[in-house]
Amino acid sequence: QVQLVESGGGLVQPGGSLRLSCAASTSIFRFNAMGWYRQTPGKQRELVATITTSGNTNYADSVKGRFTISNDNAKNTVYLQMNSLKSEDTAVYYCNALLMPRIYWGQGTQVTVSS
Repeated sequence: QVQLVESGGGLVQPGGSLRLSCAASTSIFRFNAMGWYRQTPGKQRELVATITTSGNTNYADSVKGRFTISNDNAKNTVYLQMNSLKSEDTAVYYCNALLMPRIYWGQGTQVTVSS
């Protein structure tokens, strides 16, 4: 059973930064890819960023140039560095991992951008 645990969310002012972490209960080398998604009330969960085992990354247009996804294989952890945060980045952020054919999700961490 794969478990993903997110941390690092919180309240930050517009223009500020946060780093989210997603710790996996197994080696992340096993996964085809990992990613971060976010969801606000009444809306569908949307992709924020993904990273493959070979290190290829992909970002939503809304976060390009502001967010960076990375991984630390030794710590079995994926990070999302979020800079220049905006109020519209407020959401619950979820980590996921693709181990075909299954997709695993973390429990989510709240990010609130407000003055």
